[in-house]
Amino acid sequence: MEKAKNKVANWTRFHRKFGGHVRQLRNGRELTQEVLAERCDLSVDAIRRIERGSFSPSLDTLGKLSVGLDVSLKTLFQGFEHERTGDVAEICDFLSCRSDPEVKLARRVLQAMFEDS
Repeated sequence: MEKAKNKVANWTRFHRKFGGHVRQLRNGRELTQEVLAERCDLSVDAIRRIERGSFSPSLDTLGKLSVGLDVSLKTLFQGFEHERTGDVAEICDFLSCRSDPEVKLARRVLQAMFEDS
């Protein structure tokens, strides 16, 4: 019985942590819950419940969240698990939509920024 309670407590923490991560991504993009809901084709209540950790989103809902936040599913979860990796994954998502010359330019700019560091 004690083991089952621990599993429930762990899932509750997991849902809250994931909800906080979604909120952080939303705030980082300066989106309101209403705007994100519209972009995701979800209700505002669903966004609120996800961010509070009181709702376990389906795979379909996770897909809609990734579209609304403009990140891949991989990034949505990588960022949740490892904050620094999440930032790197978001940069990769951003660059994946760019042409080869733009990616090369971005690489040169980043290298120049940190050459003297």
